[in-house]
Amino acid sequence: MPNKSFNGYTGKVLRVNLSTGEISVEYPPENTYRRFVGGTGMGAKYLYDEVPAGVEWNNPENRLIWFTGPLAGTRVSGSGTFSVVTRGPMTNMAGATQANGYFGAFLKLSGFDGIILQGRCPQWQYLYIHDDTAELRDASHLLGMNTNQTEDHINKEIKEKCSVFGIGPAGENLVRFAAIVGDGGHVAGHNGSGAVMGSKKLKAIVVKRGEQTVKVANPSLLAEKANMMIEDAMQKDPNLAKFGTANGFQIMHVTGQLPVRNYTTNIFPEAEKFTGQSLRTNFKMTTVTCWACRLAHLRSVEITEGPYAGFVGEEPEYEAVAAMSSLIGQTDPAAMIVLCNTIDRLGMDINETGYLIGWMMECYAKGYLGKEDFDGIAMEWGNAQSVLQILEKVARRSGCGAVYAEGVKKAAEKIGGDALKCAVYTQKGASPRGHDHRARWNEIIDTCLSNTGTVEVGPGLPFADILGLPPLQDKFDGMAVSTIAAGVNGARQFEDCLGICFFCVQDFRLLIDCVNAVTGWDMQVKDAMLVGKRIVNLLRLFNFRHGLTADIEMPSLRYGSMPGDGPAQGKHIMPQWEALRRNYYQKMGWDPETGVPLKQTLEQLGLNAE
Repeated sequence: MPNKSFNGYTGKVLRVNLSTGEISVEYPPENTYRRFVGGTGMGAKYLYDEVPAGVEWNNPENRLIWFTGPLAGTRVSGSGTFSVVTRGPMTNMAGATQANGYFGAFLKLSGFDGIILQGRCPQWQYLYIHDDTAELRDASHLLGMNTNQTEDHINKEIKEKCSVFGIGPAGENLVRFAAIVGDGGHVAGHNGSGAVMGSKKLKAIVVKRGEQTVKVANPSLLAEKANMMIEDAMQKDPNLAKFGTANGFQIMHVTGQLPVRNYTTNIFPEAEKFTGQSLRTNFKMTTVTCWACRLAHLRSVEITEGPYAGFVGEEPEYEAVAAMSSLIGQTDPAAMIVLCNTIDRLGMDINETGYLIGWMMECYAKGYLGKEDFDGIAMEWGNAQSVLQILEKVARRSGCGAVYAEGVKKAAEKIGGDALKCAVYTQKGASPRGHDHRARWNEIIDTCLSNTGTVEVGPGLPFADILGLPPLQDKFDGMAVSTIAAGVNGARQFEDCLGICFFCVQDFRLLIDCVNAVTGWDMQVKDAMLVGKRIVNLLRLFNFRHGLTADIEMPSLRYGSMPGDGPAQGKHIMPQWEALRRNYYQKMGWDPETGVPLKQTLEQLGLNAE
């Protein structure tokens, strides 16, 4: 007997067999929701259960799983977020990534908590979800379109208010770091989720805003706690709404955390031009919002003068700004805006793309690679026109682009020699996010030891004070950093279960209060952390099934190098690496040598029967 909807959930999951065209509805037990909550948690559960060893990322039997959470579609600010979970091509292990916008809310209001995609379409199609049902439609006319064109074309075709997330040329051509992009430039970018979607010949997923409502256990309490949570977030970071995430650009520079010229230096004299305040002063900006969001830190941007005059796009977030400015030695803010939007529209992850271009430029400057390696393009530091040309080649796997479409690690390994020594990546296969982690040890540890294909602990050391952990005295003390990182791991994974943007959350307790108000549960901080750590460990078990070993949980030579200048000059994490990794494993309840979760750890998390 199908479950009825219950507080915070529709109780229904859409399963789509793309090979046969069969679309069905499943009704997970309520206990499964309690154990895995939603978002990344439910995605991890289905991925572990349904993708056995031997199923590669591009195998039709790989799953591409999209899930909302209990807060999605409610009055909580930023609750249009959703998670995508799959086996991804960058690491060939688990990938979990989120995007904001409207999709998560629209999916819930259309009657579904999540979507499980399996198989491969016999020809290109897109999935249209509406009115408590779904259908596959022909997408052959959308091939070659970028993500903006795809979104615009589908919205005109359907003539309803929809959220559209799809792939661009990069996903169609199985670029390993292809992303899923929608709602005007929101990106689920990590571990090649767009390439998995392309391997399934699925161009887009479209959700019409439904007429259903989310059942809430205590609406008045939710209104109170949701208001407290967003007011707290706005008070603690008032500049986010004023200047966007690029407000942190100068802070990253003065602390040595800004990635500059592929980690060859930490000095970027032009940093002031790329701060949020500078960008919002010098370009025409218009406020845009995600679902129910009072924070409203996003803007659309128009370039009004210079060679790019008339260009309209999305204001880039900090990591995109860094990728297309300091990381590649590019000093024109207008060119940065164009480059960032071009990458989104082609459908590629901005972080991997930035490290790829930075590596190309360093190799070109040092003579390791020449014009002949770039089909005649001069890949000089900061040359925006050269970047635009090479981006098209990479996205379409045209000419030399076929090599670089494999991502930094695989491309560098193919070329070898001194070029390999310049490349920034984890030994698992993906490049880091948009910081110089040699001055940000919590995130180099997180990135290399993560089970998601990107950071797992998340920015900073989230909610350490609320979790009762002591403050970090020395950010270059590897043992202390790894201890606190293990202590907080699980908090962000719980957050990624809920269908909410993390910018809207500064207090973990208020977040849990909102979850309880929606669901009627009596969850405490310790319960939320139990859910988060359950997800971390389940993804880790999945990764060991698919080839994870401890020896690849480390940075590349350049990624783990010692800064030669700037605020972190002389700080070197690698002499501490083996000790801090063993310490992290131990604090997580894993075997200190292999990193495999111990039996007692799995039993405590209720995973012994998984």
